[in-house]
Amino acid sequence: MSEEIRDEGRAQGRAEGLLLILEARGIALTDDLRQKVTTCTDPELLHRWLHRAATATTTEEVFAEEH
Repeated sequence: MSEEIRDEGRAQGRAEGLLLILEARGIALTDDLRQKVTTCTDPELLHRWLHRAATATTTEEVFAEEH
C-alpha cells in the first residue's frame, strides 16, 4: 500500500471522526465548512481540527487559523 493511499484513508477517517464529534457535541456546520472537512486531504490538519473539536464550543474555535 502506498503512502499516498494510506494518507487518503487517514484523512477520510479523521474527517468522518471530526464530523461525528461535532454532531455529538451539538456544534452545527455550515455547508461550506462541511465541504471543507470532507474535501481536506491533509491528515495533519484534520488531526488538529479533530483535537480542537474535543473541547471547542464553536466552529470558530475548531477552524481558527494558526498564526
